[in-house]
Amino acid sequence: MRERFTSNPIELPRPEQPFSRADLIFYGLDHSGDSFEGRVYLDAPRRLPADAGREHPSYAGSFFIFGHGGCFGDVGHCDVPQVRDPFDYRPPHQLEPAIRIVTVTEAVHRLVEAGKTEFPVTITAHTPGGRPNRVLAFDAVRLAIYAAVT
Repeated sequence: MRERFTSNPIELPRPEQPFSRADLIFYGLDHSGDSFEGRVYLDAPRRLPADAGREHPSYAGSFFIFGHGGCFGDVGHCDVPQVRDPFDYRPPHQLEPAIRIVTVTEAVHRLVEAGKTEFPVTITAHTPGGRPNRVLAFDAVRLAIYAAVT
């Protein structure tokens, strides 16, 4: 778990490829710890200040995780099953990794118009009440571009 993550550069669409929407999709988010806001910055400076907020020029949006605050059950209570029987109709385990989508259309349009061809994504975690921020863990981030209908 960490309080900040910066991705490898993600490729942008070419200027001649019009699009109507752009989403960053975060897969496999861990929500077993504290609740937090994940602030998303596109093409942020390498030394993004720790207190950078929504007014920062690189800010593109946020996602929120309602954390479980740790496990209070017996041994194995919070273990997510690795295999699920296809005839098991119970709801998914409460700690299955989450997916969050952040729409970043305007920010991606600005980067394309500025002549950028790629950008890193920086995510900073912010917990309520000044608790420790080492809550950010996920498997992958992907940019989804939706073609403009002409």
